[in-house]
Amino acid sequence: MDHPFLDAPRPLAFAHRGGAATGDENTAGAFGRAAGMGYRYIETDVHATADRVPVVIHDADLDRVAGQRARVADLTWADLSTVRVGGASVVPRLDEVLDAWPEIRFNVDVKSDEVVEPAVASVRHTGAEDRVLLASFSDTRLTRARALGGTRIATSLGMGSVARLRIASTAGLPLRLPPSAAAAQIPVRHGRVTVLTQRFLAYLHRLGLAVHVWTIDDPIEMERLIDMGVDGIMTDRIEVLRDVYAARGLWPA
Repeated sequence: MDHPFLDAPRPLAFAHRGGAATGDENTAGAFGRAAGMGYRYIETDVHATADRVPVVIHDADLDRVAGQRARVADLTWADLSTVRVGGASVVPRLDEVLDAWPEIRFNVDVKSDEVVEPAVASVRHTGAEDRVLLASFSDTRLTRARALGGTRIATSLGMGSVARLRIASTAGLPLRLPPSAAAAQIPVRHGRVTVLTQRFLAYLHRLGLAVHVWTIDDPIEMERLIDMGVDGIMTDRIEVLRDVYAARGLWPA
C-alpha cells in the first residue's frame, strides 16, 4: 500500500522509543534529541490511563522507568501527570507529542486493547493521519484500529500475520492483505528462527509491503540490512545508525 507515511527516501531511519539507549526513552527529551539529529521517523508506544487518555510509555507499569509499582491502566491522567520518568521527565500524552513535532512521522505501537480507540481518536483529533502508522504484535488490535481508522491511517502487520506470510512465502503463495497494511515490521530472528531472509524480503516487496527491521544496534548488521534492501531500520542507538547512513550518503534520512 502506498501511504503518505512512507513518502520519504528509503531506507527509513527510526529512532526506537526516541533512542532508548539514551536512558530517557519515550519522553519529550528523547524525541527532541532525535529530531535535532535529523531523524524524521520515531517509533513509540502507547497505553491508556484509567480515564482513557493515550499516553506515551512502553511498559504497562511504572516500575522500570519511574520506580513506582503502579499500572498505567489503574491511574487517571491527573495521577500519571505527576510521575517523573527517571526522576525528571513527564509521561507525555499522545496528542501532545503529535502536536509538538508536526514534522515527525510517528510509528505508534498500541500496547493494549484499551488504548486502540483513544489512540485512533487522538490521531484524528490532531490531524496526523498521514504521519502515523499504528503497529502492534496483536492482529486483533490492528483489526480494531483498521475498523476505526479506515485507510487514512497506515498500519503494520501483527505477528500472526507475519508468521502466515513467512509460511506462504516458501511456496510463493499470495495472501490478501488489509487495505491499510503498509509495512511488515519484523526482527531478523525470533528465538532460533530466522525471520528475515532475502527470499522473504522479496516476497513482502511483491505484496507491496515496506519492510522495517527492529531493533538493530550493531553497525555491521545495519550495513548488512541496507545491502539486503530493507526499507527501514529501527534502533536504540540513534547516533550509530545516523553515522552508518551518513557514511553512505543517506543522511539526513
